[in-house]
Amino acid sequence: MTDTIIRVAAKGDGVTADGRHFSGAVTGDAVAADGSVSRGPHHVDPPCRHFTKCGGCQLQHADEEVLRGFVKSRVVNAAEGQELDVGELLPTHLSPPRSRRRATLHAMKTQKGVLLGYREGRSHKIIDLQECPVLRPELLAMLTPLRTFLSIAAGKRPVDIALTVTDQGVDCAVKGVDLDGLAPTEAALDFAREQDLARLCLDQGYGPEPVWEPEPLTVTLANVPVSFPPGAFLQPTDDGEAVLLADARGHLRDANTIADLFSGLGTFAFGLADPAKVLAVEAARDAYLACKTAAGMSRKPVHALHRDLFRAPLQADELGRFGALLLDPPRAGAREQISCIAESKVERVAYISCNPSSWARDVKVLSDAGFKLKKLRPVGQFRWSTHVELTSYLER
Repeated sequence: MTDTIIRVAAKGDGVTADGRHFSGAVTGDAVAADGSVSRGPHHVDPPCRHFTKCGGCQLQHADEEVLRGFVKSRVVNAAEGQELDVGELLPTHLSPPRSRRRATLHAMKTQKGVLLGYREGRSHKIIDLQECPVLRPELLAMLTPLRTFLSIAAGKRPVDIALTVTDQGVDCAVKGVDLDGLAPTEAALDFAREQDLARLCLDQGYGPEPVWEPEPLTVTLANVPVSFPPGAFLQPTDDGEAVLLADARGHLRDANTIADLFSGLGTFAFGLADPAKVLAVEAARDAYLACKTAAGMSRKPVHALHRDLFRAPLQADELGRFGALLLDPPRAGAREQISCIAESKVERVAYISCNPSSWARDVKVLSDAGFKLKKLRPVGQFRWSTHVELTSYLER
C-alpha cells in the first residue's frame, strides 16, 4: 500500500490525503507503508549543495509547477480561511534564480578560519557558504573577499553582514567587528577599495557608520534616484518590485489623490505620482527623509509625512480626502490602520503584503465594512523558500 503526496504545506512538508506530513517530499511523490518516500514527476535535484542544511531554502527539490502551485495555494488558502471571495486571481509571479539583490549573512571567526553564510534552519549554527543559486552574482562574489577581511577584523563576537545591490554597486554593512588598531582599519579600507564597493558601513556598537562611500548611494525607484540609508528596506528582487508596482499602477491608475501608507523610501509613491498626487506616510525617519529629499529634487507630486501608523493611524476623516489608498505594511499587518479605513468613506484600496495570514485578517475587516476583493496576485520573490507575498485590490 502506498499513498501520494497531494500538496506542500506552509512549512515545506509534503502532505498526503489523510493529513500526514513528510519532510523532503513534494506533490506527486509516493509514500510507502514504512514511511519511505519515492520521487515523483515533480521531484527534482536541488541546485545547491547546502540544501536541507541551510535554512534559507525549503523547496529546492520542487519543480517550477509545484513552486508556483505552492505560492498560489498559500495566498488562496489564506483568503478562503477568512471566507473571502477571491475575485479575479491573477497569474502567479515567481522570481528566477540568481535574482536576489539583498541578503543578510552571518559569520564567526574560528581557529580553522572564518565561517560565513546563512544559519541552519531553527539553529544558530552557520553554514559555511560555497554557493547560493538565489543571489545575484555580484553578491556571491563578495564571499571570498569577506572571509579575507573578517579573518583580520573579526573578533570573538558573531558578525552580521547585510549586502545590497544599489545604483552604484554593492552596499556592505557589517555589524560586530572592532577596528582596534591599524591592521583591521587597513583591512576594511583595502576590502572596500579592491571590491569597488559602493559603500562600507561598520557597526561597532554605536549604529552603522559609513567608512567608505566614494559617492552618495542611491536606489532608483520608478526612474527617481533615492538616497539609500543604511538598513533601509528594499524589495528583494528587481522583477518582483516591477510586478508589485505594475499591479499598483493598474489598480489605481485613474485616482487623482493617493495615500501611500507604510511608504518606505517611496517604492510605490514615485511610481504612482504624476499625474496623481501622493501622500507618502512612513515612520522610519531615515526613509522618510530620503523620500522627501528625492521628491523635492525630482519635482514629483509626492508629499512625505513622518508618522507612525501603528501608534497614530490616519483617521477616517483624514483618509476620506483621498481617492484611493495603497498599503504595504510589515509582516504583522496594519490592524489599527485597517480599522480606520473600514470606518472611512474610502472606496478603493490596493493592499500589498508579505504575509498572507495578516493580510487575510485585515481584508476580512474591510470585507465586513463593505469592501469586495476584486483582484489578487500571488508573488514569490523568495524563490525556493516558504516566504510568500501578494498584491490585491479592493473596492467598496
